[in-house]
Amino acid sequence: MRRFFQAHRDEDHSQIQYLTAKCTRLAHDKAVLDREFLVSKDRERKLQNDLEAATARLLHQEQLNMQLRMKQDQLFSKIHQQQDLVDMLQQRFVLLVEESFRDAELLRQVSTELLCLQSSEVKLEGLVEELHAEAQHRAVVAESLQTELHAEAQHRAVLTESLQAELSSKSVELEELQENNTTLREELQDLRSAHEKEVRELQQENQRSLGKLQETAEQCEWLCQQQRYWVCCVKRFKHCLMEEREALLRQVSTLEKKAEKLMKTEHDEGHTQSVLCPLKETSCCDSISSWEADSVVDLESQAGSPINGHQKPP
Repeated sequence: MRRFFQAHRDEDHSQIQYLTAKCTRLAHDKAVLDREFLVSKDRERKLQNDLEAATARLLHQEQLNMQLRMKQDQLFSKIHQQQDLVDMLQQRFVLLVEESFRDAELLRQVSTELLCLQSSEVKLEGLVEELHAEAQHRAVVAESLQTELHAEAQHRAVLTESLQAELSSKSVELEELQENNTTLREELQDLRSAHEKEVRELQQENQRSLGKLQETAEQCEWLCQQQRYWVCCVKRFKHCLMEEREALLRQVSTLEKKAEKLMKTEHDEGHTQSVLCPLKETSCCDSISSWEADSVVDLESQAGSPINGHQKPP
């Protein structure tokens, strides 16, 4: 009997230790999954911040591109104005050249008239000198205007070259900015796709973790129910054993009293009594062994199949 109880007690103790260790391991796994979930949340927040920063940079780059386009339009308008001014100066130069040609023709006409009027040379000498002075004055004015026009043309040419160089540099800068803008757009698209992929992976991982947690919780609940059921069965079995033990003790005490009475009253039948006592002891042992077998069969019929540590819930 003691070996039977000791074996069941050791088995129950081992089952309790196994269930406790399994519950501790499940709590540790749950804590690890919670930490992984928090880390995934932090990574998602960081990716969201990077996406917002890239979007802000892209908007700033687009604003810079718009400002550069406006400056380019202003430079084009200035260049057109300078070109119109150069055309107007060229037209003025052509008019001055035509006037000088007309003055030269007039001078030639006057010289021919002087040749025709040699007889009146004394009278017309003053007029010739005046005309000659006026012609020289007009020639000087034409030369000064020509030099001014040439200087103005050179200045306009230098200014046009500088504006053209500035326009070319701005065009190169605009191309670089456009290339940077395209690269930033590609990087932003890559970041968005990577972010969406990582979010999907995190969601799938969270779903798998939740499924594992639910399964482990169901297993833990089933194991706890089995443990409570076995504890109740052991307590009930112990109580039955105590009651049976008390009944056997009472029966033994009554048998001992009867035996003493028989020994006192029947001294003559000592040999017969010595033969009957072993028969009673064997019958008592047989009753105890049959009772143990019946109690074990009853316990197994109540508890069903024995608990397996690796058995899964239905």
